[in-house]
Amino acid sequence: MKIPNILTLLRILMIPVFVLVYYLPIPYASLISAAIFGLAALTDWFDGYLARRLDQASPFGAFLDPVADKLMVAAALVVLVETFAEPWVTVPAVVIIGREIVISALREWMAELGKRASVAVSTIGKIKTTLQMVSIIALLAFPPFSILSWVGVGALYGAALLTLWSMVLYLRAAWPFLSEDI
Repeated sequence: MKIPNILTLLRILMIPVFVLVYYLPIPYASLISAAIFGLAALTDWFDGYLARRLDQASPFGAFLDPVADKLMVAAALVVLVETFAEPWVTVPAVVIIGREIVISALREWMAELGKRASVAVSTIGKIKTTLQMVSIIALLAFPPFSILSWVGVGALYGAALLTLWSMVLYLRAAWPFLSEDI
């Protein structure tokens, strides 16, 4: 098994650990869960770096890496929606999760057409992912309605806006194929 794939699998295994720690009735559970999420986010960057650097890219890794990312972000957003229980956190979380479902389906469909490269990850997607990770870590680490949690909410809205923008760009790139025989 290649090192980048091991890191990706480790990231998936960290998801239930992150959720369990978040709900433990112990001091600093939120900070520990934020640290676990942050470590998982670092493995996301690191596995891609190693795959390129060590020439260890694989079809398994290409499939599993985005799945791990989406599972990790969705789990964290669901936990945060429950914790905050406010529409101003729920709405951007639903936008982000909904976009991930739409783009995953679009990529799968485009791959069936042999046009997967038309909806490849863009720079905006990478910035969006970074902003998502920063916002989630801040929202996990700091108590709801604290000053630093508001920073996380602001970053979450920034991520949601980039999410919508990148979805529009992906849909526009795929539109010639989607609009045939409407």
